Amino acid sequence: MARDAKTTQRLAALLDQLQSLTDAGKLHWERQIGSAHRYARWNNNLIILGPAEPLSDTNIPRYLFVTPFYSPQCIEINSHDIDLGAGVLKLAQAVEEVSRKEPPTDPFAISEDILDRIRF
Repeated sequence: MARDAKTTQRLAALLDQLQSLTDAGKLHWERQIGSAHRYARWNNNLIILGPAEPLSDTNIPRYLFVTPFYSPQCIEINSHDIDLGAGVLKLAQAVEEVSRKEPPTDPFAISEDILDRIRF
């Protein structure tokens, strides 16, 4: 599906914002146990960047997937995108650098904090 210039500009601005937040340490990226991607939570959205294969393997396409927590709709941009692919690769490099030493997490682990937020 073709994109118009305005949509491409908005997606580029999204990539720039995620890059800036990542570079400033304001967006915390995690790696799920047994998963092939990194993820972050931002402005009530789930952001997935993957796969978590070494960036030195340039034959593997990278993807950025953004979905609101309250909706099944999503945005996906991959590194083969003519207009936005370089931004995805740049973000993947930054995320790799900031999350390299992060231990894998289990985002589905049950905690007291989660139980306290659920009314039952």
